[in-house]
Amino acid sequence: MRDIHPFLVLSPHSFNDKTSLVIGLPMTTAAYNADNPFAVAVGKAAKRKIEQTSYVLCHQPKSFDWRARSAKPHPLGTLNNALFVQVCQRLNQIIQL
Repeated sequence: MRDIHPFLVLSPHSFNDKTSLVIGLPMTTAAYNADNPFAVAVGKAAKRKIEQTSYVLCHQPKSFDWRARSAKPHPLGTLNNALFVQVCQRLNQIIQL
C-alpha cells in the first residue's frame, strides 16, 4: 500500500500512548461505498486535485502499532462530534457494545 491511508482512531490517547496501538476504522474515497450501509460519509477530500467524498468503513475495525508505522495525525484533524456519534452508532449495530 502506498500513500497516506486515513484512519479514524477510536481508542483513547492514554491507551494509544501506553500500548503503541491504535484501534479504529479505515477511511476511503472509493465511490462504491455510497451504497454501503456500514460506511459513513464524512465529507469531501481532495485526492489528486479531484474532490471526492470520504467514507469511514465501520465494518472494518482494525488496530496497528502507530509507532512502528510512524503514523501521524491527519492534516484535516478530528471528525466533528455529530459525525463521530454517527460512526459509533453504525459500529455499535455490528458489535453491539
